[in-house]
Amino acid sequence: MKIVVNAGNGAVGPVLDALESFLPFELIKVNHDPDGEFPNGIPNPLLPENRHHTSDLVKSSGADFGLAWDGDFDRCFLFDEQGEFIEGYYIVGLLAKAFLRKHPGEKIVHDPRLIWNTQAVCREFGGEAVQSKCGHAFIKQVMREQDAIYGGEMSAHHYFRDFFYCDSGMIPWLLVAELLSVTGQSLSAMIQSMVDDYPCSGELNRRIDDPQQVMTLLEEHYSNGAVSIERVDGLSVAYTDWRFNLRSSNTEPVVRLNVEASDRALMEQKTLELLSLMGAD
Repeated sequence: MKIVVNAGNGAVGPVLDALESFLPFELIKVNHDPDGEFPNGIPNPLLPENRHHTSDLVKSSGADFGLAWDGDFDRCFLFDEQGEFIEGYYIVGLLAKAFLRKHPGEKIVHDPRLIWNTQAVCREFGGEAVQSKCGHAFIKQVMREQDAIYGGEMSAHHYFRDFFYCDSGMIPWLLVAELLSVTGQSLSAMIQSMVDDYPCSGELNRRIDDPQQVMTLLEEHYSNGAVSIERVDGLSVAYTDWRFNLRSSNTEPVVRLNVEASDRALMEQKTLELLSLMGAD
């Protein structure tokens, strides 16, 4: 298996070098050497402008998939064999599938931002989806209380019972590589049905002067006809064919909006509608 690895000039490069001789992979390295000046951009693959190094090399090298890490490599981000960036939401579903194939009946913890795909995977493979507030302290606590085998956040933090309930930026991609090897499918093929069935907006960050006022406005606007309204973390409102979550960031002065729906056109329509009501472009 041929894999592009983009260390982002962060800390993961030497770790990959130490592991390389033990792994049955050809690693194609880019931005590999640690450099605190970050000459190739901030090591944050959530920023679209930082993805082209990985994407371009996947396409030009014919790699099976690509990986990019943040600076301290507690998060890894995946690109399929066509160089397309994969939203962290779908990786949670993929890892839930990897665990439940081996351990049906186990519990999978997820955050409330985007949930339908993860819940569908758990139903299909005989697992139990458990919702938790965002953040490592909350995810770990719920995992311990529920004895969950795996917990995932769409922000690309992944937690493992057999790793002391801690998150890791190395275990997820190894599990994905195993799943691709066992199934013989490409990464795009494994993800495509999830993307088609549960299209999502991705996380949209906006600066809002009074987040609580906006949440109250949205709850009043969308309460009529909603099948559920939750405040596990921020505001989550669900209808039969679409839902959204709006929450204040724990780390930045912004609100974070996520929308998912039964089809892409509806998701895009509701995303624009919500942004307009929020007074955000």
